[in-house]
Amino acid sequence: MQKVILITGASSGIGKAVATYLHNKYKEYKIYGTSRNPDKVKDVNFKMVSLDVLDENSIKNAINEVISLEGRIDVLINNAGRGITGAIEDTPTEEIKNNFNTNLFGVIDVIKEVLPHMRSQKKGLIINTTSIAGYMGLPFRGVYSASKGALELITETVSMEVKEFGINVVNVAPGDFATNIAEGRYHTPVFQNSAYKKKYSENLELMNAHVDKGMNPIVMAKAIEKIINTKNPKIHYKVGGFMEKFSIVLKRILPDLWYEKLLMNHYKI
Repeated sequence: MQKVILITGASSGIGKAVATYLHNKYKEYKIYGTSRNPDKVKDVNFKMVSLDVLDENSIKNAINEVISLEGRIDVLINNAGRGITGAIEDTPTEEIKNNFNTNLFGVIDVIKEVLPHMRSQKKGLIINTTSIAGYMGLPFRGVYSASKGALELITETVSMEVKEFGINVVNVAPGDFATNIAEGRYHTPVFQNSAYKKKYSENLELMNAHVDKGMNPIVMAKAIEKIINTKNPKIHYKVGGFMEKFSIVLKRILPDLWYEKLLMNHYKI
């Protein structure tokens, strides 16, 4: 069955892997990826359109372009996002707001623009890429955890609000994947006079190592493929290593201070 699929943030990383996988496997699918600068993306075999999640006019233009070409959008995969690291005290408030604008408010704006079209179709699927980090507050990654955790809750809310229109809204929370996300992160500088200088510096190396040793993004692509082909998908999906997913279970069953101690031991703080 033909599907028109729009994937934000498809110029690299997970978004690019998902778009490429679906395009290669399903010739009947029309795959549209987005990037702020699609002309600079040369090594893709699917169509790219310009979309900046921080610009409402850009979002509107991108959605209208796909609708004018295809007449519909069956699946929206909100993948565009940005990492951020740093102790809360040291991280500039402006950068905290920028992260939420990309990871949360930008996603909401894309959803708002797509929903009227899906309502008129009487069906649709929206997949939000969140993070296993969104299920817990992580040291030196608190802003990222909070933005992705907020998106998890928004997903739950929108799912209930649009169910009567035949639209499913789900989220997929990946763990560590071998992508270039570390390059695109905002890293709060290691300030020489910071109270967190030593621990933050050590954890920067640890976080980057986790990404380098992460899973192949094709695993995420196959997980999203399965969701697209599921008649009644769940609301929450986790894709990652056993311990990453088990950490969510532990948070539910352990006393708060025990769980906090586990995380502090893991991050050596």
